Amino acid sequence: MNEAMPPTPFPRVRALRGATTLEVDERAHLFERTQELIATLFERNGLVEDDLVSILFTATDDLRCAFPAEAAREAGITHVPLMCARELDIDGAMARCVRVLVHAYTAATPTQLRHVYLHGARQLRTDLPE
Repeated sequence: MNEAMPPTPFPRVRALRGATTLEVDERAHLFERTQELIATLFERNGLVEDDLVSILFTATDDLRCAFPAEAAREAGITHVPLMCARELDIDGAMARCVRVLVHAYTAATPTQLRHVYLHGARQLRTDLPE
């Protein structure tokens, strides 16, 4: 029963998750890592900007240099609603982490979606394939 289902015949709105970490709180580094995260998510899931509904970014309290949405805009995502928020400040939580929730139209089934966790954020979802 765990066999992958074929894609649905029409696109549906699905949600994709991902995260990455930074070594330092610097604007250029945040842009690099955020753009890498988005590009990898798009590549692994065959997405283009026209497929997108919205993107929500969160960042931990120790990231103050720039908005992750700015990095997405600089990368060319110009016609999609973007929002940034603060991640919950939980004791022991991962430091310098940017998370993303992408809503997009896709014909892929939920089991075919490829969520993306890069750098130190890989430990958040060790159950997922690369």
